[in-house]
Amino acid sequence: MHAIGDRRDEAARGEEERRAPVGWALASLSLPMLLSSLGTSIANVALPTLATSFRAPFHAVQWVVLAYLVATTTLVVSAGRLGDVTGRRRLLSAGILVFTLASALCGLAPTLGMLVAARALQGVGAATMLALTLAFVGETVPRERTGAAMGLLGTMSAVGTALGPSLGGLLIAGLGWRAIFLVNLPLGAAALVMVRRFLPADRPAAKAGRARFDLAGTVVLALTLASYALAMTVGRGGFGARGAALLAGAALGVALFVRAEARAKAPLVRVAAFRDPALGAGFAMSALVSTVMMATMVVGPFYLARALGLDAGSVGIVLSAGPLVAAMTGVPAGRAVDRFGAQRTMLAGLLGIVAGAVGLSMLPAAAGVVGYVVPIVVITAHYALFQTANNTAVLADVDAGERGVVSGLLNLSRNLGLITGASVMGSVFAKASGAADVAAADPAALAAGMRATFAVAAVLVVVALAVALASRAPAPSPAGEMS
Repeated sequence: MHAIGDRRDEAARGEEERRAPVGWALASLSLPMLLSSLGTSIANVALPTLATSFRAPFHAVQWVVLAYLVATTTLVVSAGRLGDVTGRRRLLSAGILVFTLASALCGLAPTLGMLVAARALQGVGAATMLALTLAFVGETVPRERTGAAMGLLGTMSAVGTALGPSLGGLLIAGLGWRAIFLVNLPLGAAALVMVRRFLPADRPAAKAGRARFDLAGTVVLALTLASYALAMTVGRGGFGARGAALLAGAALGVALFVRAEARAKAPLVRVAAFRDPALGAGFAMSALVSTVMMATMVVGPFYLARALGLDAGSVGIVLSAGPLVAAMTGVPAGRAVDRFGAQRTMLAGLLGIVAGAVGLSMLPAAAGVVGYVVPIVVITAHYALFQTANNTAVLADVDAGERGVVSGLLNLSRNLGLITGASVMGSVFAKASGAADVAAADPAALAAGMRATFAVAAVLVVVALAVALASRAPAPSPAGEMS
């Protein structure tokens, strides 16, 4: 009897030891997620200071932001696939190291050109962190807690986005603009130590996968995504000769990529995977909803400052409401996914975003700041529900050897939505305002532009809702075969 009891105690201790590292593993994934989102948001607040310090025009200093965004968008899928075939912990560690060293180069950059180059290198590290943090969830968290883990990572991303402007402003005021990059050094070092200590080691079999990396597909995809990102960011929706040429190059790149992947022995992306309802719908919805979320960032500052007459400090406070709500909603959203299922939670999130967008499209000017903030809170809270549920649904049944590339595709769809939203929704806002220069438009015109922009946003989310409903229809499968 004592022997049986001892064996039970040993089994219980073994189970406890197996589960104990989960919290630390999630903490190890949360810090890279925080760093990557902080890297995106903290630089925006420094643009006026950089323009003064380097005596450069705005169109030149904005590349401090664009270089990071383009590099991240271009490489996130390739980083995910490379992690699948070479080992995720190894590549995540390398990505954190690159991000940290690039942060040091940013902080020490003597010229604007060197700062932009260092920011592009920082984006390379961020692409790796974004792709592999989500991919690691399946290896470190029990399936029944996947939603909660995704919610936590979504919370950390929102915290980084919300923290960037305020932390950046304090650092610039107290220590100068270089401090916004040097602050990443201790955080990056801590992330690197935690990843090496608490994440599972790479399997030996991963080494054999190095030869299967699709270099040709990677190069074609990177050039294609770079062409599209540059068309959206340089043209800002104007699509002049340069933008048209870049878009044509991106379209040609898509065709070449599909052809190359069909012939590759070990393709970077299995094109057939997009015919899977869960994957194809998940990527499409992520892009559509991200396009809408970017509208809140594009329209908000102009509407609050010009239509409602708020000063810069008040605008910053109001704009932080959305990310803060998303941060507070992330973990409860994960628990909702675990309890009610990803599909139900996703539909609830989309319905809430539609309701918020419709509210903004009908907002009277007399509603003031409160009238604007309430629908924004509704949108961002339900966005946290949607994103957590969608990430969980897409990655739920993915093979272990493909989690990295699918995670990369999820992040890619989000980034493409953000880039497209900045350009297209910005153009909708400008045209609906009826002014060549939005900054000079009168308050009534800006209010009309805001309402029109969110009417378009509501339509886009309805399309995403239709995609979600269509993807729930069971697909026919051969007898005895699992769908």
